Amino acid sequence: MEKQNQELEKLAIDTVRILSADAVQKANSGHPGTAMALAPMGHVLWTKFLNYNPKNPDFTNRDRFILSAGHACILQYSFLYLTGYDLSLDDIKQFRQLNSKTAGHPEYGLAPGVDVTTGPLGQGFANGVGFAIAQKHLAARYNKPGFDLFNYNIYTICSDGDMMEGVTSEAASLAGHLQLGNLIYLYDDNHISIEGSTDIAFNEDVSARFRAYGWQVQEVADVNDTHALELALINAKTETQKPSLIRVRSLIAYGSPNKSGTAGSHGSPLGADEIKLVKEFFGFDLEKSFEVPAEVLKYYNEKGARGEKTEAKWNELFAKYKEKFPELAAEYEAAFAGELPKGWADKLPVFKASDPKMATRQASGKVLNAVAASLPNLIGGAADLAPSTETNLKEFTSFTSENRAGRNFHFGIREHAMGSALNGMALTKGVLPFGATFLQFSDYMRPPIRLAAIMKISPIFVYTHDSIGLGEDGTTHQPVEHLATLRVIPNVTVIRPADANETAFAWKVAIEKKGGPTVLIFTRQGLPILDQDKYGKAENLEKGAYVLSEASKGIDLILMATGSEVALIMEAQAKLEAEGISTRVVSMPSWELFEQQDAAYKESVLPKASRKRLAVEMASPMGWHKYTTDEGDMLGMTTFGESAPAEDLYKHFGFTVENVVKKAKALL
Repeated sequence: MEKQNQELEKLAIDTVRILSADAVQKANSGHPGTAMALAPMGHVLWTKFLNYNPKNPDFTNRDRFILSAGHACILQYSFLYLTGYDLSLDDIKQFRQLNSKTAGHPEYGLAPGVDVTTGPLGQGFANGVGFAIAQKHLAARYNKPGFDLFNYNIYTICSDGDMMEGVTSEAASLAGHLQLGNLIYLYDDNHISIEGSTDIAFNEDVSARFRAYGWQVQEVADVNDTHALELALINAKTETQKPSLIRVRSLIAYGSPNKSGTAGSHGSPLGADEIKLVKEFFGFDLEKSFEVPAEVLKYYNEKGARGEKTEAKWNELFAKYKEKFPELAAEYEAAFAGELPKGWADKLPVFKASDPKMATRQASGKVLNAVAASLPNLIGGAADLAPSTETNLKEFTSFTSENRAGRNFHFGIREHAMGSALNGMALTKGVLPFGATFLQFSDYMRPPIRLAAIMKISPIFVYTHDSIGLGEDGTTHQPVEHLATLRVIPNVTVIRPADANETAFAWKVAIEKKGGPTVLIFTRQGLPILDQDKYGKAENLEKGAYVLSEASKGIDLILMATGSEVALIMEAQAKLEAEGISTRVVSMPSWELFEQQDAAYKESVLPKASRKRLAVEMASPMGWHKYTTDEGDMLGMTTFGESAPAEDLYKHFGFTVENVVKKAKALL
């Protein structure tokens, strides 16, 4: 019986190898070598360790699986198909084809069972840290004695390439510091990258490095030794304080007589002749493709079917939990469904025009602290800049290795890892995360912002010190091109509010947003609070642009701006009106929100007949022509900034009332 089981397991593993090779060959594109080599690792995970339910891929307490080595996705697709997810053999055959579920790298929301979109190396590794943080936080808030609702682990397969990426170092350091013992990472140490052997660029002692980060490190000499893999995984599950790295030696394209152990099997199909040799090596029919023996499919289906009982048990536990802790249960169910507590927005502060000038970063802090108690799932922090970005939740503690219930996160000076961790947190239902730094350093976070947009998830990215208005820190810290480059990413909502009240509604939009990330952009410098009794209401921010101050009679000119420049064009309007030039002022905090409005509303704000328009923004003019028209103009930044007090910079770069008036008149 034992021998029969061993033979069946070997056949099952080899089936995955052949399936992977065939799929890449049919697509004539892909990465067969890693999938072929790691079939034993996948087998051990999906048959003996991962807690999952193919009939409900979103099962709340499932283990999360991340293929950080996303190029090996055919490995994941093969196991999803074999264990009974809604993925067919035809889907495997359509690998990398248009409209297929089986894309060239794993995509969240496309193939069932894919917990996160991966591909850019290092991102999946860092996403896992966010998943782990979210699990610990949910457990601290909701678990009670006898009710261990959230106790899942995060399993990740990563590669040599992941280990070379800088974001991995940041994330690993943070995970070790936070003692995220629910992380179990399998490192495929195959010594091969696209250019050849990794030793041409990479020869560090990865094990020593991770031990220095505070990880438990184990080594398995051969991925084909499934018993050694099992023991290492058992040890990793037992170690609950330290994150675990299991370094596993593999031979890329194992079973390929001519291409195993070579870079040629990393990113290219093996070729029809080599595929036949592989099938011969494993004892498969040379003339058949996508061959899945009936006993193998039955075996894996049975392993997957166990998940239904596992979930049923959890559902029973949660039903009892609801009886004993009805308020917490209701809170979690609402958060899990993406619902916000009733009346939370009533807590948004209202600022008076008579109040002193206030930086929008300061207003943001006041808004956050006003609503935090009403939004228990709102958690976040900064990359060592909470005092500067005003993102500390003052009534709440910090998330640490000792206090998992804390809601303030100290990501350290690790912007790359913070962005990626936020995505992992946002992918955990029941959690609403935000993270903050200076706008200049959004450059370090571009990959996770882009991936959040692709995945249609809704982390909140907070950026302050948004222009030359930050002053003396100078060129290196003054963002110029960043607004344009963020606006150009599809499915990202960028909001740059003009004052404290617009800031409150910017947060309202961000918190309610579904289907994509929001980028909130705030000033360092103080701004006047616009009089809502006299001018347009700040709640109109939700429409992206609105008439803030109407022209005295027919419109001669429209002035448009975002953020701090709105106050500037308001002053310019007064001068122009005094000279008989009838001028409308439009506050335009979010192009994306404005574009979502219907044609009638857009016409009411920017009438097609009124083509004399001047936009003012202390940023690159790229993109503004759409709104200024060919009869308008834009006052922006076409160079980098300088180091000087803000007022001196405004004069130097022409952001003065006099210059706005001059440029406006030139249009007429």
